[in-house]
Amino acid sequence: MNKEKLIEMGLSEEQAKKVMEALDGNYVTKNRFNEVNEDNKTLKNTIAERDKQLEGLKKTSGDNDALKQQIADLQKQNADSQKAHEAEMNKLKLDNAIETALAAVGAKNIKAVRSLLDESKLKLTNNGEVEGLSDAIKAVQKSDPYLFEEKSQKNNLRGFQPGASSRSKPGADVDFSKMTYSEMAAYLAENPDAKIE
Repeated sequence: MNKEKLIEMGLSEEQAKKVMEALDGNYVTKNRFNEVNEDNKTLKNTIAERDKQLEGLKKTSGDNDALKQQIADLQKQNADSQKAHEAEMNKLKLDNAIETALAAVGAKNIKAVRSLLDESKLKLTNNGEVEGLSDAIKAVQKSDPYLFEEKSQKNNLRGFQPGASSRSKPGADVDFSKMTYSEMAAYLAENPDAKIE
């Protein structure tokens, strides 16, 4: 979440700035929370399984050859379960990265857009980014633009709305010299026929 996203959601620039200052980096995205939560569940299950394995070893401690064989089998099982866990976590991270990227570019239906992506060409890098994702999204945007929100058409039809609070009514004199750049830009966006004098 960043200031621009908050402004897109309808907050003023000042409100967005206050929210970002209040958060001060002390928040975790839902995707990251889900990753850590899933990792925690898997680790707890792994510990419980290994405790059972140790109890089984204590019972067979009399026969040395059988004990060595059982230890070797358990080591192989543990290595296999570790590989499966890593693969599962990488898949979860890849899924979260793809969904976050699709939401950021304004996909109307993430599942529909995702079904059009060739995920076999996507690869999760060490820094958590997805290699080839931007090209894949651009290809879908080009072939199926209706699946994405058009930012340029947003707020095109505006006019004076009776009863709605507004900085000024059409035709009213506005002193641009007392406005900041962002206030002037917002006013001109709301009143495209206004003249700067």
